Amino acid sequence: MRIQVAIIGSGPSGLLLGQLLAKAGIETIIIERASKRHVLARVRAGVLEQGTVDLLDQAGVGGRLHLEGMRHDGVLLAFDGHSHRIDLQSLTGKTVTVYGQTEVTHDLVDAREAAGLTTIYEVENVSIHNIDRGSSYITFEKEGIEHRIDADFIAGCDGYHGASRSSVPAKAIRTFERVYPFGWLGILADIPPLNSELIYARHERGFALCSMRSATRSRYYIQCRSDERIEDWSDARFYDELRRRLPQEHADRLTIGPSFEKSVAPLRSFVAEPMRFGRLFLVGDAAHIVPPTGAKGLNLAASDVHYLFEALRLHYAGADDAALDAYSERALQRVWRAVRFSWSMTMMMHRFPDEGEFAAKIQNAELDYLVSSKAASTAFAENYVGLPY
Repeated sequence: MRIQVAIIGSGPSGLLLGQLLAKAGIETIIIERASKRHVLARVRAGVLEQGTVDLLDQAGVGGRLHLEGMRHDGVLLAFDGHSHRIDLQSLTGKTVTVYGQTEVTHDLVDAREAAGLTTIYEVENVSIHNIDRGSSYITFEKEGIEHRIDADFIAGCDGYHGASRSSVPAKAIRTFERVYPFGWLGILADIPPLNSELIYARHERGFALCSMRSATRSRYYIQCRSDERIEDWSDARFYDELRRRLPQEHADRLTIGPSFEKSVAPLRSFVAEPMRFGRLFLVGDAAHIVPPTGAKGLNLAASDVHYLFEALRLHYAGADDAALDAYSERALQRVWRAVRFSWSMTMMMHRFPDEGEFAAKIQNAELDYLVSSKAASTAFAENYVGLPY
């Protein structure tokens, strides 16, 4: 089989790229190592920047998002027993939308299937060949049979552990990483959210986040040890700890209920450079990971898709390849700015086990300045709603 663009990975970035390319008349195929059921069940982020919403609209899959998504004009930062609202709308003219990544994936899968586009699930032993030549191709196994796809270009949208980045010669790539000494213990529960907007809380016992997936589904997190055992945390223990980390006005209003998902997520910052290797382009988590503080993971993947789609569209329209050649540089400039923001917010909101009272005082001083200075609030808001592409 020969195709114009072969996409590895059917997460949101691969599906979004495939949908945009299809609407531009560019042929694609997607291969995915997991089952369709697993892909649709994955629980991930839920705060979308305006740029991500615009891209989903451009791909023709924004209808349900606009009906069910929750637009947020602000966000709350809590510390020293009080909460402070950052008015995103008034400071930047932009907002964010809460709409779960699981729902984004459903919308994209439905649109791809409705258009009759091909996705091959449950593939094994994916290998990428000849990326530095004009005859690049992918081999994989499906039900014990080896298949080959020849492609003009390959988009590696297969995440941190995928085949794409690992297929690049070690001497051709540089990686930068910061592993944080804690994780997030998170739960999902079908209970009304504590607040109509997200609450990020800094407390001497550790960070907490009150988020949501809908008007009836809450997503809560607390900072924990990275080696925490989920079975040691009953729902009652979790809610008790969450209350301790919130200002009293919020703790008193917390509705509790049984969780149906509970997990511990480690935190890291990771960037691979460059993001292009001949005919292979890395997209999203294949090239970069950010801590969930600041909600940049999915949104960064979307901005990568924007740059790569525009470059491929110009290539197939007969333009020169200046945009393809600039993909890595353009994507990485925005990536590093988002990595900086996520790192800064993580450092400001979390308790670091090896640092003492001095560090805690600095964190409070930084937060106090952020909420009391319009310039500082504006800089925070600009980064939170998403920097321009």
